Amino acid sequence: MKIATYNVNGINGRLPVLLRWLEQTSPDVVCLQELKAPQEKFPEQAILDAGYHAIWHGEKSWNGVAILSRSADIKETRRGLPGDPEDIHSRYIEAFINGVVIGCLYLPNGNPAPGPKLEYKMLWLERFTAHAKDLLKYDLPVVLAGDYNVIPTEMDAYKPERWVKDALFRPEVRSAFQEIIALGWTDALRKMHPNETIYTFFDYFRNAYGRNAGLRIDHFLLNNKLDSRLLAAGVDHDVRGWEKSSDHCPVWITLKNE
Repeated sequence: MKIATYNVNGINGRLPVLLRWLEQTSPDVVCLQELKAPQEKFPEQAILDAGYHAIWHGEKSWNGVAILSRSADIKETRRGLPGDPEDIHSRYIEAFINGVVIGCLYLPNGNPAPGPKLEYKMLWLERFTAHAKDLLKYDLPVVLAGDYNVIPTEMDAYKPERWVKDALFRPEVRSAFQEIIALGWTDALRKMHPNETIYTFFDYFRNAYGRNAGLRIDHFLLNNKLDSRLLAAGVDHDVRGWEKSSDHCPVWITLKNE
């Protein structure tokens, strides 16, 4: 079973890139972030024509998450992160597919920091941590995939000293991420590549992609039931170089079938 996560940075504007990547790589399940489209503007027919069924949580102009599956059997289990009914941002969707609970998330950026946006990010992380703790109680395999907007360590940033004051790399943000890991989650990409420089995001400015000056901010967290089934993990680095591509790369894991 191959699961991928991809911040598409506008699903309609980058639909040709998404469809090309789906055709070339054929993941079984895909978590998408930053749809930047209201619910009614999701390109459902194009996704169906590509061989995928979908559930999505849209939002006008910003945010938005979706889960695609080559299997028609998608059971949506949650829409929106629990803990704050007044939070209307479309940042979390969850489904049960092929025996696996799949949470797709787009964690707040938090910049400029300090300020209200960082405060919102930290509150969102608190809610996410509580939900991740609850998910560990399930007697089921669980994966939490998406754009976390967290640079976990200095190893995950080109010239990390430039990011010290950024909300992606502030100590309290990294500490919150490590608290989630400490609950019993495995960082799949880092487990499979413990000592490699791996980036999943490259800014559009200063030829970041050409210089390999990136960040690792798109992550897969696995519970113990999935950790034992992890076979491989990687980044489709070349997709970032395609014309009109997102500033993120698709990231994927492969799991042993039960």
